[in-house]
Amino acid sequence: MEHHHHHEHNYDIKNLGNIFFIGILLNVLFVLVEFSTGFYYNSLGLISDAGHNLGDVASLVLSMLAYKLSKVHKNNKYTYGYKKSTVLVSLLNAVILLVSVGFISAESIHKLFNPQPLEGFAIAWVAGIGVVINALTAFLFIKDKEKDLNVKGAYLHMAADALVSVGVVISGIVIAFTGWYIIDPIIGLFIALMIVVSTWKLLHESIRLSLDGVPTNIDIERIEKMIVSEQYVESVHDLHIWALSTTETALTSHIVISDMSRMEEIKAHLKKILSEEGVSHATLEFEGKNICCLNNCF
Repeated sequence: MEHHHHHEHNYDIKNLGNIFFIGILLNVLFVLVEFSTGFYYNSLGLISDAGHNLGDVASLVLSMLAYKLSKVHKNNKYTYGYKKSTVLVSLLNAVILLVSVGFISAESIHKLFNPQPLEGFAIAWVAGIGVVINALTAFLFIKDKEKDLNVKGAYLHMAADALVSVGVVISGIVIAFTGWYIIDPIIGLFIALMIVVSTWKLLHESIRLSLDGVPTNIDIERIEKMIVSEQYVESVHDLHIWALSTTETALTSHIVISDMSRMEEIKAHLKKILSEEGVSHATLEFEGKNICCLNNCF
């Protein structure tokens, strides 16, 4: 029996630690430049964006730490190792970003009713550097963004920051030529909105995986149909699918088969097709017909 699979989930993200390090270094340098300039020229747009970028630095550090922990071997107390730390860190990153939205929004609203004179060209050139730094960092993660939720989070943060920095460049130029200082807090509110938009899906996916929900890249109904469609398989029950980490998925299931002598053959084939569907760790329990399992009789 043939199965057609549309996604390849078996991968190994190489050199990710180095990519995180480069991204962290670039953004730390930029945060220092942006905050110093924003403080000197009293620009809320630059200061708030620097604060958001500092949050991104923290997120990158946490993501790199989780990546390192996920490689630590299992032990007697943590039989899956520390793979789940990647899920917890992705959730923490989303929470950090949403907290920053509160601070940025509050300051922006205050500045909206109390606009201050700003140096437009200074804001524009510093934000221009931010466009380059954020776009470059996002590019580092673009290749693997669909393979790991943490990498996806890092990519979304950097890509959104690049767009926000473009907005700050525009506001700086507008201020320089028109003197419309109110544009600065408006950009601050725009930054807050961008953070919410870019973070919402990350938060939703992180909470889902933290509660051992089925990963979004897995269709449980499709999986069940594939199992039942196998030769000699009568039915399936107690099917559970959850994330071991942001890159690994586990499955357990009880499978009723018509010919127990074919058990090993069926098991090998099912594990192969499950692996191709993104399930890297499958535990299958086989039962013969007319056998009771808990409250289920067949």
